[in-house]
Amino acid sequence: MEVFVGMRKYGYEQVVFCYNQIAGLKAIIAIHDTTLGPALGGLRLWPYATEEEAIVDVLRLARGMTYKAAAAGLNLGGGKSVIIGDPKRDKSEALFRAFGRFVQSLGGRYITAEDVGTTEEDMDYVHMETGYVTGASSSSGSGGDPSPATAFGTWQGMKAASKEVFGTENLAGMTVAMQGVGHVGYHLARHLRDEGVKLVVSDINAEATTRAREELGAEVVDVDAIYDVPCDIFSPCALGASINPKTLPRLQCRVIAGCANNQLLTEADGDAVTARQILYAPDYVINAGGLINVADELEGYNRDRAYKKIAGIYGSILRVIAIAKDEGIPTYRAADRLAEERIRRIGEQKRIHLPARIPG
Repeated sequence: MEVFVGMRKYGYEQVVFCYNQIAGLKAIIAIHDTTLGPALGGLRLWPYATEEEAIVDVLRLARGMTYKAAAAGLNLGGGKSVIIGDPKRDKSEALFRAFGRFVQSLGGRYITAEDVGTTEEDMDYVHMETGYVTGASSSSGSGGDPSPATAFGTWQGMKAASKEVFGTENLAGMTVAMQGVGHVGYHLARHLRDEGVKLVVSDINAEATTRAREELGAEVVDVDAIYDVPCDIFSPCALGASINPKTLPRLQCRVIAGCANNQLLTEADGDAVTARQILYAPDYVINAGGLINVADELEGYNRDRAYKKIAGIYGSILRVIAIAKDEGIPTYRAADRLAEERIRRIGEQKRIHLPARIPG
């Protein structure tokens, strides 16, 4: 692919290619926009089939983080990083410490965190080489695994969407079809079970569905059958692009609200969702809880403060819905408007000179 063409089209600032032969490191760091602050985004370890696939993924994810941080009201920009490798085979202390040195070389322009294929323990190794990391284990003074925070925020956003469509934020008695009950999805399913929701779930991992059935009383269906489940809310909590021309006609729901990233295959699918009179809770707004949680570490982590901010996702979803109604646009476009307007307003602020403090 033509990297500079993509950077120009979507306004990326910097792409860094990182290589360390001894550690087996092949990584890419993408910084999209730092208008609001340093770029923060997780480190994904994934067995990409080609280098081009890795580049496309890291660019797409970095841009999404810019919008997620802006819509969440954070003073952060968007970035992301990927390591090409198999998380089941290629992890090592040397790998993550080598990556940490590259993060350190950016001087704070990029702050990393855990993501798909990486864990708190991996971030502890990164932390040995740089302070520009969040989501390390709690023993390092961080907030630990951000998955429960992502799930809590998604639950709050789901309640807001329910209030708009069903006239109540109380989900008790409703049916939620969950695609994915893994790291984040399981925590979301627990919130829903505790509220009295009927859960129908699927996952490519049989251990995850067995856990959901035995511990949460969920009904389990085949991976492909989840799209055909009659439900009030369809909740994509696996990998992206699950809402597409093949799956959308099969959905029997009135709300789409889940914690997966990049749920729409294309923008046209977002238009099609609206045409079917299904309310879509934009992914990067509803799943921002994990980002908010790790961002709180930059102030010295306080769980109560972090979760109070995460609860604000309820209001963010309602604001997106209001913009969509006022402007007659799909909710995914309304979310973009919300994020872009904040970036524009801050970016256009007049810069004033602040003199250095004189000692004495």
